[in-house]
Amino acid sequence: MNVIVTHLSSGLESWDGAKPILVMLHGYGSNEQDLAGLSGYLHGDFPWVSLRAPLSLAPGSNAWFPLAAPGNPLPENVEHATEVLWAWIDANLPADAKLIALGFSQGGLMASQLLRTRPERIAATVILAGFTLGAEQPADAWLSENRPKVIYCRGLNDGVISGETVARTVGWLEGHTDAQMFKYPGLAHSIDERVLSDVNDYLDQI
Repeated sequence: MNVIVTHLSSGLESWDGAKPILVMLHGYGSNEQDLAGLSGYLHGDFPWVSLRAPLSLAPGSNAWFPLAAPGNPLPENVEHATEVLWAWIDANLPADAKLIALGFSQGGLMASQLLRTRPERIAATVILAGFTLGAEQPADAWLSENRPKVIYCRGLNDGVISGETVARTVGWLEGHTDAQMFKYPGLAHSIDERVLSDVNDYLDQI
């Protein structure tokens, strides 16, 4: 099994149970430094951790799972990556800590995987320019009954995530969550101040 060996964090040592822990999950080809800077722009002053994905592609370039068909990864690869991610969380974060799962692109899929496997641990789910897996997951039936609040943000000029992948993601979110979904004219595969404003409005509801 691949393992997560590197991360950045702040506030974990003084966590007192009062707030969820923000878990940030970067996209394909990036690393733990990519999203760490978002912590200074997000409301809530949450303790946070930004993880480096376990697959090394090149120095400073990592992935949660190998690429297959664009936007349609092999379920077994994603499920393995989900097990690796939970193994790190179980070993390094308090068992009673609620989590805010925030991911960008491939990391957005991983954020949704945390929700779809152990929703009782998830206080909020933030999917940025990401997508969902096109295979049934352990908690999907529970989610369709309970419909947790999720936010999904994407740019209308995103040339990385295909229209078919977006349609699948929107369909899954509509069927399983109480999702706030935003799309931004002119935004490519990225995050801007409009995204951060909407994410902060969502986090303010926690």
